Amino acid sequence: MKKVMWLLAAVAMGGCAHKQAADPIQQMIGDSGPVMEAKHADTPVKVDGKLDDAVWQQATCYALYQPANIALDGHCEDVGAVSFAWDDKYFYMAVNFKDKDLQAHGDKDGMHHYQYGDVAELFLKPEKSTWYWELYVTPMGKQTRFFIPGRGLLGMQDLLVPDNVLTTAAQVQGTLNNWKDTDTGWSGEMAVPLSELTKLGDHFDPQTPWRIFAARYNYSRYRQLKTGPELSSAPMLPEGTWHMLEGYARLKLVR
Repeated sequence: MKKVMWLLAAVAMGGCAHKQAADPIQQMIGDSGPVMEAKHADTPVKVDGKLDDAVWQQATCYALYQPANIALDGHCEDVGAVSFAWDDKYFYMAVNFKDKDLQAHGDKDGMHHYQYGDVAELFLKPEKSTWYWELYVTPMGKQTRFFIPGRGLLGMQDLLVPDNVLTTAAQVQGTLNNWKDTDTGWSGEMAVPLSELTKLGDHFDPQTPWRIFAARYNYSRYRQLKTGPELSSAPMLPEGTWHMLEGYARLKLVR
């Protein structure tokens, strides 16, 4: 009953369809691994953080879960969900998060925002290539883009790409950076140009296999169970290591 009520709460957040992802534990141990769908947008998404475009009412909603080594059922103190869409020019992500304490102190693009407050992260990887992208949107609407030629290069300083090719926006329900009050949550959107994803020769279409992963850092004074930010993701991972590429979902582009 607890799990059913939690999933209903995720649906009630709005901004995504009623279709839900499979049970997170089953996703993690399934033979073929998890699959996450992106719905084709018939009209371009207006990236304003409001999640009122028609495609978000049709796209599948994916709940975020804590890593398995933190909590067996993965349930979060502040629930969250993500959805994905695409058209001929962009790949889109929408996030809708409950959040009792909105924290986002990074006031510029291109920062390591996970060190400055709440952030939603999107990872996209061509199945047959070593490289992948790590992309951020924050409650302040700020963005960051990392291009990682291969995870064996993690730790190098030049993986952050300074030019802003993303379009991001966010809306907050509460007050940013005021730990003394109680907030409601935040929503955000990101548009990734397909020209960025295909610049090295990879195709981005329903016939080309890609991997996808979404994650969240949630800082909060109200956090009870652990110290530091609450980490969660879709799909659920065995542990909170976001560069565990083997745990990424297969991306399915649907019309």
